[in-house]
Amino acid sequence: MRMERRLLTGWGRTAPTLATVARPRTAEEAALLLRQAGERGAIARGLGRSYGDAAQSAGGIVIDCADLAPGFRLDPAAATVTAAAGTSLAELMRALLPRGYFVPVTPGTRNVTVGGAIGADIHGKNHHADSSFGAHVRSLRIVTPGGGLRTVGPDRDPDLFWATVGGMGLTGVITEATFGVVPVSTARMRVDTDRTPDLDATLDLMSTTDHRYRHTVCWVDLLARGASLGRGVLTRAHHAEVADLPRSARRDPLRYAPAGRAAAPPWAPPHLLNRWSVRAFNAAYYAKAPRARRGEIQGAASFFHPLDAVAGWNRLYGPRGLVQYQFVVPFGEEDALRRIVGRLAAEGAASFLAVLKRFGAATPAPLSFPMPGWTLALDLPAELPGLARLLNALDEQVLGAGGRIYLAKDSRAAADAVHAMYPRLAEWHAVRTRADPAGVLTSDLSRRLML
Repeated sequence: MRMERRLLTGWGRTAPTLATVARPRTAEEAALLLRQAGERGAIARGLGRSYGDAAQSAGGIVIDCADLAPGFRLDPAAATVTAAAGTSLAELMRALLPRGYFVPVTPGTRNVTVGGAIGADIHGKNHHADSSFGAHVRSLRIVTPGGGLRTVGPDRDPDLFWATVGGMGLTGVITEATFGVVPVSTARMRVDTDRTPDLDATLDLMSTTDHRYRHTVCWVDLLARGASLGRGVLTRAHHAEVADLPRSARRDPLRYAPAGRAAAPPWAPPHLLNRWSVRAFNAAYYAKAPRARRGEIQGAASFFHPLDAVAGWNRLYGPRGLVQYQFVVPFGEEDALRRIVGRLAAEGAASFLAVLKRFGAATPAPLSFPMPGWTLALDLPAELPGLARLLNALDEQVLGAGGRIYLAKDSRAAADAVHAMYPRLAEWHAVRTRADPAGVLTSDLSRRLML
């Protein structure tokens, strides 16, 4: 198998560390790597879209899953797919949509692997209706240091299965998964859009209408202040039916052809994204959005993955990269959400990728991030003065409200805060110890957070 020393970061491009990157082609080769890992251990890696340090391991082995028997099998009768861990959601969508199926959950990028989707228990715009990716997984094949290749599922060693869902790769190397897919009639979405004047109007509209839609998300202007605090653009959608399409599109309703990708410049100067440039962008974006529009037909790629149209968009944040911060607070803790949005506005936090969603039912996974409540995700330039102080203060607000932050986005939280946010951590750790008694599976994230 191929092995090389490489400097790795997450998508945020912060905290690079050097590791030996290996690309096994089989589960047996992955097991061999776990047996040969030294004291710095090993961790699996997909397409590197975790924002922080979850898929890197300084001085250890990083197992690149791209060559792990790529491909998938569709079972139309059961509406399931069995896919290798290194298969990306982009590959699946290209193959499944023309056959009338859609992935059960997709985050804001399709450039994530099946293994990564399970390890982070990803969520999408449909969490309020369909929960997270782990809720749709029927079985996993996983290589553990303590037991070799195993097959687990919700009804087959469920403790290990649910510890792996959302377990950030720390219970084993996923090699294959079987999960449900969604039958669809077209490759397009029927989208309703509303512009909301402030945060309270946003929360009210989402609370009273989300149950009517499969997918909802609200972009929030975090630089708006005063009476406009938390104003947003709310988009809600269903998969379009053939009758919803223009006549010209009905001849090939399942055609899926994402637009060609533009490329961000290979280098961007420091401070390109600052409170003044982002304030101008936010004001223009809000003003351009329709006050109320119904039934717009959009392609799946445009609705779910607009940023995928720009290759390397993370470079726009300059050489020091970006920090993505995502938290959830339970329903009933809307005042905490208001305080956080108010603090971000008062600080002039320059985020133009801030999105608000409502979460529905959680999975049984002890380290899964989503819980019923409100989740806000935002990006901030890593070079922002006072960023550590600001995010530590937000952690306190989130913890005080009984919420948590998303480990797949985190690059800077303190271990004691994360331990308090995840009260089932000891339960998860007991299962992890059974699967990996020698602590072979380790990452920069797990060391930093003492997982």
